[in-house]
Amino acid sequence: GRKRGSDLRYNLEITLEEVAKGTSKELDLEKFVACDTCGASGSRSGGGTKTCTTCNGHGIVEQRMEGFGGIFRKQAACPSCDGSGQEVSDPCPDCRGQGRREDEDRIHIKVPAGVDHGTRLRSSGNGDAGTRGGPPGDLHIVLHVKRHDVFERRGEDLFCEVPVSFGTATLGGELGVPTLEGGASIKVPAGTQGGTIFRLRHRGVRDISSGRKGDLHIEVRVEVPTRLDSTQKEKLREFTELIGE
Repeated sequence: GRKRGSDLRYNLEITLEEVAKGTSKELDLEKFVACDTCGASGSRSGGGTKTCTTCNGHGIVEQRMEGFGGIFRKQAACPSCDGSGQEVSDPCPDCRGQGRREDEDRIHIKVPAGVDHGTRLRSSGNGDAGTRGGPPGDLHIVLHVKRHDVFERRGEDLFCEVPVSFGTATLGGELGVPTLEGGASIKVPAGTQGGTIFRLRHRGVRDISSGRKGDLHIEVRVEVPTRLDSTQKEKLREFTELIGE
């Protein structure tokens, strides 16, 4: 009558920031837990088991079936004792002799840094409780990483686009850029063209196996002014004449 509990699957959604740093989560589950009324034995008074009266201890029953112009007999596991040949002598009223009951359970897990979409984590012994004191199953957590509004992940590297003003791209200067750890800045050389990629080392995601951090690749997108007054337009014409356009 003692059987191992079933394994369970839980789909957990996490953010890219949580992937980068690692995180802890509390999971609320509906599952079978050990019955505390009978101490998971299934017996109200601890009287144990007796020979199943349905199958007389054989664990199997014979069933008659009619079909194809005749009567057939087949053997199947006894529905009263699940094929064990034994049944609880005085079943617990709370778990009906199973030694477990359905209830809510809260599980604490740690998600290591560097996991990826589809990564599976196993929490040993946090699946369904076994019947009549049997060992519990395991809990398998499948991770789903939410799509980020700014960054795209490729392996351990991160990629993003950042707008740069026409003036900064032309004359050079400092440009504020986002990272998963907060803001940073890069130096933009004079004459930077749109599509230029800058790299910030070790600002990506940590590799779960080696611990090495990837890089952050920043592609600049030059923003051309769209609303100019007459004075600004005249100055721009003078500028283009000076550079020979």
